[in-house]
Amino acid sequence: MALKHTPVKLAVVGGGAAGMFAAAVAAERGLSTVLIERKARLGSKVLMTANGRCNFTKDISAEDFLRDVGDCAPFVARAVRECPPRKIIQGFKSLDVPLRRMPDARMFPADGKATTIVHAFGDLLRNNEVPVLTNCAVTGLQPQKNGFIVATKNFTLWAENVLLATGGVSYPKLGSVGDGQNFARDLGHRLVPYRPGLIGLETSDPRIVKRAGRRFEDGRAKVIGPDGAVLFDYRGEVDCETFGLSGAAIYNAQRFIEHYIVRNADSARGAEDRIRASLTLEVWFEHERLSFNGLRPRPVKEAIVTLGGVSLDDVNPETMESRLVPHLYFAGEVLDIDGPTGGYNLTLAFATARKAVASIA
Repeated sequence: MALKHTPVKLAVVGGGAAGMFAAAVAAERGLSTVLIERKARLGSKVLMTANGRCNFTKDISAEDFLRDVGDCAPFVARAVRECPPRKIIQGFKSLDVPLRRMPDARMFPADGKATTIVHAFGDLLRNNEVPVLTNCAVTGLQPQKNGFIVATKNFTLWAENVLLATGGVSYPKLGSVGDGQNFARDLGHRLVPYRPGLIGLETSDPRIVKRAGRRFEDGRAKVIGPDGAVLFDYRGEVDCETFGLSGAAIYNAQRFIEHYIVRNADSARGAEDRIRASLTLEVWFEHERLSFNGLRPRPVKEAIVTLGGVSLDDVNPETMESRLVPHLYFAGEVLDIDGPTGGYNLTLAFATARKAVASIA
């Protein structure tokens, strides 16, 4: 019997949150799919989210979610409305994953183990007989008339569609090394420069250093503008570290500051430094209010999320397909999208992945 060589319908590059979700949705829709991951196992970064507990979404409406994510909301709006947090919650329940809702609406697996979420994806992919290639870094994409040649070190495969879900550039040891962004750039897409998001701020202030190792659950962080107006206000955990400040309140304030700088900086030399210095960070904990100016974030490789990535101008938000290269799709942190801490970024990964696969199907 002669064998007929046919392309796989979809090659998903990247086995993190977006890639696993995309492959699972594709399998349920009957698309022939292969999932390719450069590391030895799937979901390496998912396994460390929320200190290994995996806060995978927040039990709020799609509109509240979009209000909270801010700048990228117009781009992700349709994807989030079609795959809102409560649909994600229901999806995990349908997989018999026991869940726990926190008082602030954050959602976790009931056992507090991120492995539970990753194993649920693994089981779903196995049950649907989705080929999963691990220890397999993609080295290049070559567009063809009817798809792509996807190259690895040891072999190539033919795919009608490719979904890049390779994540950002933080925690490179977990596999997020910018592969997807580099493939996109080589194919003509613009990249928004990387910045750290949801990360600690450095200070040697003795009032912080002497408290290193202490955590304040009822903390608060405010960002005050040059005119004295409160631009951002968040109540949450504040941690004192040997390098400075961290915790949810600090992470979200830091993310706000980075977006504020991008929106307001011009091309003048030193503009970013001037804007950063003009903002005041007020930190409240233990009945004390401390004020800081010009605090620097930790390096992007340590950030929870990467700000920047593939420019949203080059991607159709209705489909997640490239505007430049037909049949090339994007999902998750490879794009210039991000949200606050608290389950938002995994939700963005899931929603954009589902949108891309729905468009292909």
